[in-house]
Amino acid sequence: MTALNSFDRNRFPGTATRAARHRTLALASQSPRRLAILREFGFRPVVIASAFEESALSRELEPDAYALSAARGKALAARHRLPIVAADTVVVVDGEILGKPQDPPDAERMLRLLSGRVHDVLSAVVLRYRGQLREAIDRSQVRFKILADAAIREYIASGEPEGKAGAYAIQGLGSRFVENYLGSYRNIVGFPIEVFMEIWKQTFPDPPED
Repeated sequence: MTALNSFDRNRFPGTATRAARHRTLALASQSPRRLAILREFGFRPVVIASAFEESALSRELEPDAYALSAARGKALAARHRLPIVAADTVVVVDGEILGKPQDPPDAERMLRLLSGRVHDVLSAVVLRYRGQLREAIDRSQVRFKILADAAIREYIASGEPEGKAGAYAIQGLGSRFVENYLGSYRNIVGFPIEVFMEIWKQTFPDPPED
């Protein structure tokens, strides 16, 4: 599956800062999963808050536009001297955007909707630096097994669906529901590191060799 990229290919002005050379950045997210993925790839993230209210976004937007708008809003509503990174992940089935469940009944509705079917996972990422933005989005597909009622109830009782797009975590207990997937695993977890690396390298290109 081809990644969907949406970003300006013009390089930012100026040379890489010390923060860029040491891969230090400000992560506008409280997600431990995004923090772990960035650290896995050699970044040194500082977690910061964002004042963006995701509830203000219309669910009438196309899924890719919704995810990009949410990530962009989080980046613009955060403040830090370091390069700011924000992301948003949505699960999409039958054109419906599944964000984080509001309560256990909503989580049950989502899991029943995903049972035995293929769905898309879209993760958008935005890098804000010197007043400019670079954006990218990646798409993966996941096929769920047919879920028994007891399995759904047990999973919801574990508490894991809370705060997870589509009411499941592929890196956790939710992995038992996954029959197979296509695309980036980390994108499904919640941070599209492969496309983020591309916009990071474009923003902070390696210095020319002597």
